[in-house]
Amino acid sequence: MKTFRILLVASTALLAANFALAQTWTQTSAPVNYWWSIASSADGTKLVALVGGVPYAKTIYTSADSGATWTSNSVPPVEWWSVASSADGTKLIAAAYGNGGIYTSTNSGATWISNNVPGYGWFSVASSADGVKLVAVAGGGQVVGPIYTSANSGAMWLSNNVPNDHWGSVACSADGTKLIAVAVADYYTSTNSGASWTSNSIPSVSWGAVASSADGTKLVAAVIVSGTHRIFTSTNSGTTWVTNIAPVSRLMYVALSADGVKMVAVEQNRIWFTTNSGAAWMSNNVTGFWHGVASSADGGKWVVVDGGPGGIWISQSTPAPQMKITPANGNLTLSWVVPSTNFVMQQSSDLSSWTDVTNTPGLNLTNLQNEVTLPLTGGNTFYRLKTP
Repeated sequence: MKTFRILLVASTALLAANFALAQTWTQTSAPVNYWWSIASSADGTKLVALVGGVPYAKTIYTSADSGATWTSNSVPPVEWWSVASSADGTKLIAAAYGNGGIYTSTNSGATWISNNVPGYGWFSVASSADGVKLVAVAGGGQVVGPIYTSANSGAMWLSNNVPNDHWGSVACSADGTKLIAVAVADYYTSTNSGASWTSNSIPSVSWGAVASSADGTKLVAAVIVSGTHRIFTSTNSGTTWVTNIAPVSRLMYVALSADGVKMVAVEQNRIWFTTNSGAAWMSNNVTGFWHGVASSADGGKWVVVDGGPGGIWISQSTPAPQMKITPANGNLTLSWVVPSTNFVMQQSSDLSSWTDVTNTPGLNLTNLQNEVTLPLTGGNTFYRLKTP
């Protein structure tokens, strides 16, 4: 019987990793506008941003080069309010307030189609990593509305069996099974893509915005407690919450990396961030009426939009991917969160001479990780990730 030695897997990056997040924000080439919402592909390359219902032309812009250039999409001039993206940035969903409805795109915003849903005041949307499962909530702070879900990229929508409320934000896991929707005085969670929901009322809390990790267990939310703005985090899909110590004054929107370790919360003239799931927060006094934030899967690229009017800004770092190893059935699966900087996997038998692994990584849409499966070989084999 063939035996194998225990493999040592080394995950390294030949660039210095900046786990404190880049603190330099650079304005992209996007025109000055009343930017209202932003979404990103998993690698941070493809972006989509909305111009909201204010005096400027109401439209949608997309970028295929991390914000270096932007293209105005041909869409109706409605009150665009929220946008979400699939992991590869090809499938998009955008919702409008008032009678604008919900639109989807399957070609990164080149063309859009109306989903023919009732014209509620759609306030927030979320998408699974493959862009197949979608969720939209209506209401916001002014009116009440329903929660709708789709299991076929928006071709058909179902009204979920939850009360109409002032729904202000919604988030979902990468596979689209775990959902959380927050309202002014309540929040609901679902573990079956919206087939059933559980009310999770917390007294004296007004919920504003919410975001989810890829597995749906780690959450970050913007809330108001007794008139004071706070950042809440959860590590158990919203069963319990922890109040984070950050002296925010008017929290607006939140985002987090796929693993839920890096988080960003934006308010007027300030951007808050954490690299330890909310245990400690730091801030950047960056001027702008920040109205939206998006993150790449690894937390290496953050994008914020100014609803002031203003521009779109980006911050980039190079986190070192954390490689995982899973042996099974004579094979070895190596995986790491989709990086915002290109990395090449290499192997070595002696830690001296390295060769590139030619197997192409595949994207696991349930956890936003690149995966490579290799056969086990006799002797020691070491693996690492390096920048090309």
